[in-house]
Amino acid sequence: MSEVNREQAPVLETRGLGISFGGLKAVQDFNIKLCRGQLAGLIGPNGAGKTTVFNLLTGVYEPTEGSVILEGEVLNGKKTHQFVAAGVARTFQNIRLFRQMSVLDNVKAAFSKDIKYGMAAALFRTPAYWKAEAEVEAKALDLLEIFHLREKADAPAASLPYGQQRKLEIARALATDMKVLLLDEPAAGMNPTETAELVECISLVRERFGIAILLIEHDMSLVMKLCERITVIDYGQTIAEGGPEEIATNPRVIAAYLGENDGEEDESLA
Repeated sequence: MSEVNREQAPVLETRGLGISFGGLKAVQDFNIKLCRGQLAGLIGPNGAGKTTVFNLLTGVYEPTEGSVILEGEVLNGKKTHQFVAAGVARTFQNIRLFRQMSVLDNVKAAFSKDIKYGMAAALFRTPAYWKAEAEVEAKALDLLEIFHLREKADAPAASLPYGQQRKLEIARALATDMKVLLLDEPAAGMNPTETAELVECISLVRERFGIAILLIEHDMSLVMKLCERITVIDYGQTIAEGGPEEIATNPRVIAAYLGENDGEEDESLA
């Protein structure tokens, strides 16, 4: 983490976050701080609780202990749409676009908060309606330009190659004017070329928009390349936190992924 990020107040923070389902503690005492412009990773073996953490950070689940805090506001008890309105956006492992809608309309749909006209204006197509629609379309086209998708604006979202669909999903998330972006296995199903383009896309989002990004990903090379700080969980508990080099050689992390360390000193996840 950079010196600047250490000095900043966190945008998103969790304190002692946990959830139990019946008698099972799926996540317990999870603590993380994300600052503006930070790109962090959340990794762990299958079933470690990573997706459960994301569900807690987006209001899908309500924690049974601890807190989710966005810019000083406790979000516990709020619904998913209220998390989005507050500034937390998420993409999913399985891309969730409006597949039959155009690329442009997928992004415009996320600008709903910017629509100021009422039902009557929409019904009668008043000047206020056309002005607001033009402003939203201009903003959506600007985002598509950033992601090199403007020439596909009128195409159905389903017609895009997989890598471009992922870019469209991220562009749509940005349209919500988020403060934190949670990426759930964005490289899943991608070939090496698409993965390389994704790395550039995520780096661009971070540099251009300065938002905090938290990434779940099984592609360790991508995580190590992108993330400046990584949190590792196993069985719902944090077992390590640190920079990529530290995590790649951490014995507890290696044991969690590969089984008990056999004593080889040069073993790592890098």
